[in-house]
Amino acid sequence: MKKILVTSDFSSNSKAGMRFAIQMASQQECELTFFHSYYIMKPTSWGEKTFTSYENHEATKIKTKLEKFVATVYKSMGVVPGKINHVVSSSFITDGNIMKFAKDKAFDFICLSRRGGGKLKKIFGTNTSNLILQSEVPVFAVPNTYRHTKIKSVLYATDLSDLEKEMKRVVEFANPLGAEIELLHLNYPSDIVFNAKVIENIIRKFPKSHIKYSLETINLLFNLVVNLQAVIKKHKPSVLVMFTDQNQGFFQKLFLSSSTAEYSLNSSVPLLVYPKK
Repeated sequence: MKKILVTSDFSSNSKAGMRFAIQMASQQECELTFFHSYYIMKPTSWGEKTFTSYENHEATKIKTKLEKFVATVYKSMGVVPGKINHVVSSSFITDGNIMKFAKDKAFDFICLSRRGGGKLKKIFGTNTSNLILQSEVPVFAVPNTYRHTKIKSVLYATDLSDLEKEMKRVVEFANPLGAEIELLHLNYPSDIVFNAKVIENIIRKFPKSHIKYSLETINLLFNLVVNLQAVIKKHKPSVLVMFTDQNQGFFQKLFLSSSTAEYSLNSSVPLLVYPKK
């Protein structure tokens, strides 16, 4: 059974990630844990005992609010909750709190909603891009416009490095959902032409999966993200899967960022990001 940590900040935008996780759980057996990170500043005049008592009281109220919020999403989807949990946790740093809890409790995925960010958000990061660039647990970044629909197809965008290991993880995600997989490689004109037979030989190692592939040349008038969005518009996948390199230098992360993190701020479909090992 897959374990998914589903984050919520009680906003309407956060419902998108919740809807996606609920949809996924309706297609395969999953345990969903709905998670809210909060922080209460301690008044300087309060003693530790007084503040602890107050914080515990507030935590109970916040958890009740989370339970009611989750219930409204299930009701709006006409879905009866399966195996679900509700957790609230205090921390000044939200994304760090999410990552720590997900790792400590051995979750398979983190699922959160995201909104498109402006240039400053791209440079200095959002919870979404921070999680993509730092989380050891794979992350679903779901656009706030998402409305639940059956997960039928997965578009796996790859640079073709470590292809067999990555394909194994994509298959493990897609097969229980009954989803088709399309492998996509965007090739620069200056790149060495990749032998299609190598891809075909790897695909044959997964005979129980419905996998096809396409190799497309990048339009150099546009950046990688724009090229990728053009493919998505044409193929209309249910989910885009990418693997991101988290071992970039500080200035690369700060000013360039990974294509995956940049894409997460522009995506029109749910994005699943695995960290490259």
